[in-house]
Amino acid sequence: MKGFVRAALAAVRPATVLPSPNIWHWPDVYEVENRAQDVDGAIWQALREACDWTGGDVVDVGCGDGFHLVRFAKHAKSVIGVEPHPPLVQRAAKRVADVPNASVVAGPAQRLPLPDASADLVHARTAYFFGPGCEPGLSEADRVLRPGGTLAIVDLDGTAEPYGPWLCADEPRYRPAEVEEFFAAQGFELRRVRALWRFETRADLEAVLRIEFSAKIAARAIAQVPGLSFEVGYRVHTRRKPTGLVLR
Repeated sequence: MKGFVRAALAAVRPATVLPSPNIWHWPDVYEVENRAQDVDGAIWQALREACDWTGGDVVDVGCGDGFHLVRFAKHAKSVIGVEPHPPLVQRAAKRVADVPNASVVAGPAQRLPLPDASADLVHARTAYFFGPGCEPGLSEADRVLRPGGTLAIVDLDGTAEPYGPWLCADEPRYRPAEVEEFFAAQGFELRRVRALWRFETRADLEAVLRIEFSAKIAARAIAQVPGLSFEVGYRVHTRRKPTGLVLR
């Protein structure tokens, strides 16, 4: 996944917004990808078990074109999507225009344009939080969370077949174990999830793999998937903000 690997290897500086080479450049193909991902709701189930957002205030960091906002809004009191790329902010705002408890604001993960202690759940899915370098965003999420609130980070599992090996082959410097060690050291709990990706057509599947990987790895992935679906491994990292005084 070109954007995922590049971000995972980059040092995330306070004023930096790292372009995503998939959704920024091919938002319509990425929409197809979003519809195909997790068709059985395995990630959603893992998130709800870790941090039920019913009646709560949710922030989706790096919300892209707002695909997940509507799902959160079904049960949340409010949902705010935060996205740094102006064209995606516009697309997301259009998506939730008729959803009264959902809105979108422009901003980066390192400087969330939100008040202190205003959220019960801060969620990010394959966006910004890729391991070492994302500490500014972790601090901002903690600032925005209320005591007892949860930061939930969903990223790809580089150890899980078949997607993980494609991911690591695209960028051999990426080390999944180091990312897991980073989040463990930051106090996160880890849950591994297998999610089914299922496409309507073979052309859709191939188009998505071509925006996620280099030409060589995309060709390898396409050859290894004979039908319209395959499983993808994810890691769901969650950390709850303490409710009382923490002594160090």
